[in-house]
Amino acid sequence: MGEAARKGVRELSPLDVYMLLPRTNCGKCGEKNCMAFATKVVNREASIELCTPLVEEEKYRDAYARLREILAPAVREVVIGVGEKSVKVGGKLVMYRHEFTYYNPTPIAIDVTDEMPENELVERVRRIEGFTYNYIGRTLKLDMVAVRSTSNDPSKFRSTVEKVAKITNLPLILCTFNPDVMKSALEAVYERRPLIYAANKDNWRQMADLALMYNCPLAVFSQGDLNLLSSLVKTLLEYGVEDLLLDPGTFPEEGLSETLINFTMIRRNACKGDDRLMGFPLIGVPMTVWLRRDAPKEVLQWKEAYLAAMLIARYADLLIMHSLDGWVLLPNVILRFNIYTDPRKPVSVEPGLRVFGNPNEYSPVMFTTNYALTYFTVESDIKSANIDCYLIVVDTGGLSVESSVAGRILTAQTVADAIKKSGIEERVKHRYLIIPGLAARLSGEIEELTGWRVLVGPRDSSGIPAFLKERWPPKEA
Repeated sequence: MGEAARKGVRELSPLDVYMLLPRTNCGKCGEKNCMAFATKVVNREASIELCTPLVEEEKYRDAYARLREILAPAVREVVIGVGEKSVKVGGKLVMYRHEFTYYNPTPIAIDVTDEMPENELVERVRRIEGFTYNYIGRTLKLDMVAVRSTSNDPSKFRSTVEKVAKITNLPLILCTFNPDVMKSALEAVYERRPLIYAANKDNWRQMADLALMYNCPLAVFSQGDLNLLSSLVKTLLEYGVEDLLLDPGTFPEEGLSETLINFTMIRRNACKGDDRLMGFPLIGVPMTVWLRRDAPKEVLQWKEAYLAAMLIARYADLLIMHSLDGWVLLPNVILRFNIYTDPRKPVSVEPGLRVFGNPNEYSPVMFTTNYALTYFTVESDIKSANIDCYLIVVDTGGLSVESSVAGRILTAQTVADAIKKSGIEERVKHRYLIIPGLAARLSGEIEELTGWRVLVGPRDSSGIPAFLKERWPPKEA
């Protein structure tokens, strides 16, 4: 691999990309010029394939190949499943999130077995698919179903996999070390492109043949032996299998330190050491805590929860879990969401006017910022109190009230502009605006610029119901 391909993403500049583009400023990519497009490509905001001359014209073939090389992530991106429900794993550009955004949030798979009674199997799959949680305007879900062959019976495993495939469109992980059992299930669902789990030192050739025959990604398993894992990857690549995932083993309790060290070393070798054999997505299996059958269920669930959190933070690109209890999963899907947001861009909502309940021309008018956490907290407090009102969401670039006031992003002028743009003046006959308590210092300027009378509301939106009960309608109105 060339020197440019070994550059960290922070070292790759827009100029590096620009020099390999056609530089005709044709605009076919949707940008004004090639430099603007190069900047977006470096920031991973646009795909190089949007430059159609580069992709289609023979004279740019070498430049296109060079760009694909220098833009390739340190960790290969692998697709599991098909259609809208498919998941992408890996695709990481850097080791640490503060260096650059993490892409492809860690999918969480929940296991079922081929020895479960049918009613239990159906109920469990439906619970997996039905798990949802709304968090600051985003719906958080589980992603996959891992079907385990505990019977080691080809026909039993195939039957279970077929049942699961009929119930859900979620991507599947087929879990067995027996190639004959795996082949039986693959014959039934290979079109769903499941993950084959897993190849090891004893079965790698048979599993590789299945991966190539059915065009499915393949997991490589080597418990605690990174040298063997590297050797297996090298062999499988030479054999022709390219879509690989790595499972170096997940050891709970006494082996926790070894687990985290192994995951860290693999990711460091891929991102910092340019180790092509380690540049594949990592599988963590927190459900290994359930191998201990002498501990209470709640203790095992707690251990699975914290092990999953550690693995999400320490480079796992896919997790296989057992517990379906909300208190185990919810902290982890929220942690995953927070880690996989762009650290350069605050989570925000669209600015504009929101209408709650059935307000009339004398209903309260309030404003808040478009920082997602602030907005959805205010929204929740308004809805839970059944308040009929108007809420103007002011564009502060995704900053909270206090931060945007301190940074002079939320000013009397931005509030005045938001009022005019919202059209609220045509909806209400009064001219009273309730502002957040943390923006109290702007009250005088807002009144001067807008002609609206300002009522300084509570510092916390939980106080809105009590404030309105006491102060609305205004006594001076």
